[in-house]
Amino acid sequence: MTASDARPLSRRDWLLSERPASRTQARLGRAYVAWRRFSANRLAFLGLLIIIALLVVAALAGVLAPYSPTFGDLKNARLLAPSAEHWFGTDDLGRDILSRILYGSRWTLYVVILVAIIAAPIGLLVGTVAGYAGGWTDAILMRITDIFLAFPKLILALAFVAALGPGIENAVLAIAITSWPPYARIARAETLTVRNSDYIKAVQLMGASPFRIVLRHIMPLCISSLIIRVTLDMAGIILTAAGLGFLGLGAQPPLPEWGTMIASGRRFVLDQWWVAGAPGFAILIVSLGFNLLGDGLRDALDPRSGDQ
Repeated sequence: MTASDARPLSRRDWLLSERPASRTQARLGRAYVAWRRFSANRLAFLGLLIIIALLVVAALAGVLAPYSPTFGDLKNARLLAPSAEHWFGTDDLGRDILSRILYGSRWTLYVVILVAIIAAPIGLLVGTVAGYAGGWTDAILMRITDIFLAFPKLILALAFVAALGPGIENAVLAIAITSWPPYARIARAETLTVRNSDYIKAVQLMGASPFRIVLRHIMPLCISSLIIRVTLDMAGIILTAAGLGFLGLGAQPPLPEWGTMIASGRRFVLDQWWVAGAPGFAILIVSLGFNLLGDGLRDALDPRSGDQ
């Protein structure tokens, strides 16, 4: 044994080993490679910082907000321009816009997280079952998916909210109902690529049931693609929620939801532009952050990407 062979491996070499000694080492190695790819993308890292800032602001809104988000000085502070006292100005009811934007970040996260929790598992289940079962099961599930895909998402969400009634919970449910079909398509495509692979055939020969094969062996293979698509869809979810709020079908006043804030400020957009401009800029920044993050995750988690 040479001196170089006796030298212990560094942490980096251990993670990048071509012959991992355990599953844990293999998983950590893949995560490390993905992080290297992701961190090398400056725009993706910027998107990650934006989303981290959103999480921090939402968690500390009660500490960061200088004023109440629902009560204002209607007599003395109505439609004040941005100043040192009110950084983003005030609205038509004398409420501090900065405070409302900070608290509104909580409702934005509330919507995107709930929609992702509801829509992604539904799409994953429908897509993997359709892809693995094939035949009439695949045909029925995909035709249902095609029906949902045939309508624009916002129009379909408007129809569901109109039927369910206005409110933030109904808006979340309506957006989730209209968001699952693309996830089902992705999961089905991933399932079709591995359904006849030697790996799945070996599991079948071992006597695994179709339910176990789908749940334990096919669904995990679809997770990375699903995470990328969900992250990229976050911007669209935010815009759809803001659109419903703008039309009065989402969050209801006095909740400080960004779409509702834009709707209340559209009457003053020419003279007091900050009333609608500030929440609109917040939507722009957060949507940009999710898009940049999604692009970075796509490059980092794509197994066909090149250099490690």
